[in-house]
Amino acid sequence: MTLHLAPDTPHGSTPAPGPELLADRRARVAALNARYRHHGATAVLQGALSDPEAGSIAMVSSFGAESVALLHLVAMVDRSTPVLFIDTRLLFAETLAYQQEVAERLRLSDVRVLRTDDAAMQARDPYGALRFSDTDACCALRKTLPLEQALDGFDGWITGRKRFQSRTRAALDFFELEETTGRIKVNPMAHWAPEDIAAYMDENRLPRHPLVAQGYPSIGCAPCTSKVAPGEDPRAGRWRGKDKDECGIHFVNGRAVKMGEGQ
Repeated sequence: MTLHLAPDTPHGSTPAPGPELLADRRARVAALNARYRHHGATAVLQGALSDPEAGSIAMVSSFGAESVALLHLVAMVDRSTPVLFIDTRLLFAETLAYQQEVAERLRLSDVRVLRTDDAAMQARDPYGALRFSDTDACCALRKTLPLEQALDGFDGWITGRKRFQSRTRAALDFFELEETTGRIKVNPMAHWAPEDIAAYMDENRLPRHPLVAQGYPSIGCAPCTSKVAPGEDPRAGRWRGKDKDECGIHFVNGRAVKMGEGQ
């Protein structure tokens, strides 16, 4: 399923949550973290997809370097879980092919491919050059805005965020509240280390993204992703040379989290 989306507001069509909703969601997040604090990723996913406290949950996946591990976990719990994949129109051809391969291999039955509407692209980035002048605006147009509209109707979403990925994620819980939208974010692999992911992929014989073997341990849009040299941080190839570490999908106090900022 392909959805062409053209939200009109900075964070999509979702209205700002009221204080009562936020208070309710904070209580629910606290209850979920208390309930599943000592559980593993599979139990957290089962809770996220069936616990009334979590509500209606979708998964958001980039089908990037490590995505197949979480996608496999989700498939083992419920293959009908809605999986939202954002096609920015700037992805590597290898990523698009890999997305189809993994979805078929895992028999995911509700993969929704999101793209910003042609008219919105023409109005805001007619020459495809926005990434050169404002990478945050480019990410907002191509990623954050279509995702926000696609998440309308969901109470939360499953992410692949992990504590080891940056200082801003060092204390990441299984469940957290996105204050700007009131949605619950589920981070079932929060405590996993790189070796855990590699071992899980090996044990389950999961297909690797073809670009990983070519020196891309973290994969985003082709123009903003470069190879990583041995010894470099795995995310060093994302927006190389720019003060940017997040695509804008994850917000704290209404702005994208960057390396070194609190969470």
